[in-house]
Amino acid sequence: MVTMTATTPDAGGHTVSPDAGALVVDRRSGKVGVVMGRVGACVQLRPPCGGREWDVPPEDVRSPTPAEELSAKVAVANRRWGR
Repeated sequence: MVTMTATTPDAGGHTVSPDAGALVVDRRSGKVGVVMGRVGACVQLRPPCGGREWDVPPEDVRSPTPAEELSAKVAVANRRWGR
């Protein structure tokens, strides 16, 4: 299941990465990904329909727009139904 959790600043104003399973956007590429976890200082993302993970610095992760979130969820549903 794809969920959405926005990044939030901590008390020191630093970006806190979203929880595993959150749907986010890589600001550098514009690609939507699901947070798989952290490796060192980076957040690991995977395409919503599966595929190869990539690393993104936490400051380059943002919450998806409603349209981006819907598009990702439709892609997951279509893949599940073989479309």
